[in-house]
Amino acid sequence: MTFFGNSKPARLAALAAGAVLALAACSPSQSAPAPAASSAMPATTQPTVTASASPSASPNTSATVGAVVEGFPQQLLPLMPGASVVSSSFDKASVPATAALVATVGAPPAAVIDFYSKALEAQGFKAVPGEAVGSVASKDFVRGDNETVNLSVVEASGTATYTIGANVAAETAK
Repeated sequence: MTFFGNSKPARLAALAAGAVLALAACSPSQSAPAPAASSAMPATTQPTVTASASPSASPNTSATVGAVVEGFPQQLLPLMPGASVVSSSFDKASVPATAALVATVGAPPAAVIDFYSKALEAQGFKAVPGEAVGSVASKDFVRGDNETVNLSVVEASGTATYTIGANVAAETAK
């Protein structure tokens, strides 16, 4: 499938817009953010494209392709060592604040789950029972009464593509 012919910048802009729409669709009255996974291309070959927010998104929502978006809470959701960013989004002004990251790494899904489980548990999150949704490795975490993180990982040809999204209090989104 091609977007706007074979123009790579147009495809990347469409991907960034899709990430923003996915984030916007996950307002606090709905479910946790889950940006659509995209094709896995190394960050070094992708130009960075920042999309403006959709009309239904908070004016402070931003999404970037190929890099970590400015202001992204990297202490909360660190990039796994060796991973390449596919896209990221962040809205600190929403209640709760929302952040999402899509990345690829040459590691098995179990290693991705283990890395993020340790990182999140060190911040006071507790893992929720369950290891998969259908055939997709997936793990949920909660902290307090209203902070959640979801991690989903798929593997193809030895490369894991993962999506991690968080809904947390703005003061903890660092």
